[in-house]
Order: sequence, then C-alpha cells, then structure tokens
Amino acid sequence: MGAPLKGIRVLDLSRILAGPYCSMLLADMGAEVIKVERTGSGDDTRAFGPPFIKGESAYFLSINRNKKSITVNFKTERGKEIIRGLIEKSDVLLENFRPGTLDKLELGYKDVEKINSRIVYASISGFGQTGPERLRPGYDLAVQGMGGIMSLTGDPAGSPYKVGTSICDILAGIYTCQGILLALISRQKTGRGQMVDVSMLDCQVSLLTYQAGIYFATGSVPARKGNQHPTICPYETFRASDDYINIAIGNDKLWQKFCGILGLENIKDVPKFATNPKRVENRDELFPVLEKIISGKKVKEWLKIFDDAGIPAGPILTVDKVLNHHQVLAREMVTEINHPKAGKIKLTGIPVKLSATPGAVNTPPPLLGEHNDEVLSNISGYSKEEIKKFKEDGII
Repeated sequence: MGAPLKGIRVLDLSRILAGPYCSMLLADMGAEVIKVERTGSGDDTRAFGPPFIKGESAYFLSINRNKKSITVNFKTERGKEIIRGLIEKSDVLLENFRPGTLDKLELGYKDVEKINSRIVYASISGFGQTGPERLRPGYDLAVQGMGGIMSLTGDPAGSPYKVGTSICDILAGIYTCQGILLALISRQKTGRGQMVDVSMLDCQVSLLTYQAGIYFATGSVPARKGNQHPTICPYETFRASDDYINIAIGNDKLWQKFCGILGLENIKDVPKFATNPKRVENRDELFPVLEKIISGKKVKEWLKIFDDAGIPAGPILTVDKVLNHHQVLAREMVTEINHPKAGKIKLTGIPVKLSATPGAVNTPPPLLGEHNDEVLSNISGYSKEEIKKFKEDGII
C-alpha cells in the first residue's frame, strides 16, 4: 500500500517555520509538496545560522525534507500565471503571509476558489484572518508572551521564560496539518474545498487547558510555579546527589507506594498528606522532606528503584543524550539521508507510526530551485524554451 497522502499535491507558498513544518508533515505521509521560494534568496531560513553544513543551513534542513523547490517571483504577472496554473492542478494551497497580503496579489482565497473550487486553502497567521489585531505581525516570541505560556514558565521569583523551542510556530503547523486533513475529508463528501484559518495565538490559548480551567473556576490568575504542577503533588523536579530527576506521583495509590520506597510510612496516611488535594495544599511543607531523601542517591540509582516499583520518573536529558537514547533510536526518531551538497545529514524522524501505510523520509531537503524544470515542464506543461525565457527574465 502507498503512503496515505499519495496523490495529494500541496502548493506551499509558506516560509520560515510554521508553514514549512506543516508541509513537512504532509510530505512525510506521501503528499507531493511543491515549495515555492523567492528567486535568488529563497526561504528566509536558508540564511539562518550558524551552523551551516557546507553552506546549507541546519535550520532549513531540519524542516524541508521530502519537498520539491521551485523559485517564482509571483509579484510579476507572469509569475502569477505560473502560480495560477499550479493552483488548477493542486489539492492544497498553504501560506503564512500576513492577512491580506495575497489578496493584493489576486491570490487570496476568493481568487483561488474561482480557479479551483476543490482546493483546500490553508492560511497560518499570528492572530488569524479576523479580529481587531489580525494585521499584527505574528512572531513566535511575541505570541508566546501574548498567549499566556510565558506567564506560566520560569522561576516564581524570576522573570518569565519562553519555551526552549518555537512552540507557537510548531503547534500552528501541527494544527494546520490537522485542519488540512479535515478539509480533505470534507471534500470527499461535498466535492468542494474550503479555507483553513489557523492563528498562532488561538493555538497557544488551546494549550492553557487546566490553567484556563483554574482561572474560570476560581477567578484567580495562575502564576509561575517553576517545575511544580498546580494541581498534582508531588509532580516536579528534584535534585539528586549528582543531577536533577523528574518524579510524577499522579494519584494516591502511587503516593502510598512512593512513601514505602522512601521509608515515609510515618507520613503517608497523615491527613495533610494522604490525599492529592491536601498534598497540593501543603506542598511547601512536604517538598523539603522529599528533597532531603532524594538528594541522598544518584539519578541512575533512583531510576532503577522507581522503574522496578512502577513509579513514573525520568532523567532530564540534554539534546545530545536525547538524540542518542536507545528508545529514541529504536523508534527511528533519528534518520539519515544523503543531501546533494551537504552530504550525509541527520534529521529527526516521523513521530506518527502507521502500521499499514507508514510515512517515510524519501528525499533530502531541496536545493533552491532544484525542481524548476521538473515542475514547470511535467506539471505546468511549459516548454524548454519558455522555461529558459522565465530564467532569463528573472521570473524563476
């Protein structure tokens, strides 16, 4: 059986991270992704660095595999003609320009729908296509701050902290992938495409879940708690004798077992600690007791003890250790592929494992404009002479 999205063509006008991450997810599952880049410089991330591998940006390489690259100046009329021709033959158009930008180029949804009524038109923006702040520039850092996650991250006595990856961009890419798939399913029933409108801010608000629930229930504003959980205890980070360890006691049954391991039979049934709500309420009294015991052994020793007892716990790994971890490698979450310029490169793998129609990393991230001739000839139907003239005139 083929990959699940084989036969789906995606015209990808997006750049930087949110859109390219989305189109990578689609490409991994078999979609034909035609990545449209600026003539001359290409996607901004081709210049993000260091590091570079033989001149190729490690950032760009990390999110653009399995795609075909063409360069088109679609601010020109002939460039727009090329894009319109590809729209006619595509299932999905993906873009992450500021709302209204493509409307000015006559490539907005209303224009595209007239060309191909079956197309799924997916737009990612910082704040969505509607609302009073729709035209604000939507960069990950700005949206992390506005979406509440920074107010919840960091030391209670310190300043707010952003998440260590571009979580706004990446989550928007994931949600947009979901939206595209839902719209394709709908098209099977109706025969028509539709617009998928994804806001990075909306995505961040969706992450608030129980933190929003706390505010709705109490009217109190959740604050930074470091590595504590606001409604579960103990569920946080402890200092062992050599390093830090995460311990997650998610219910009272685990609490009883945990106390037995730590030799705390004298407190496990004490009313102020016996139930989770009481442990949360009395966390500041409980934590030093637990911390003193945990600090008496190394992380490796505790992990052996907790694993044997079925207590959820884990080390805090640096990126190098994660990417060399036996479980990560066993799940094929690190893959290698040969790049025409950079040579053999490593990439993160595909997190969704399908038993009958799995995705695959088949082709390396493309060189800029690598597939101009292939796409414009085989899909668009332009002659060699026409393609040559496009190049001479700076259209591609």
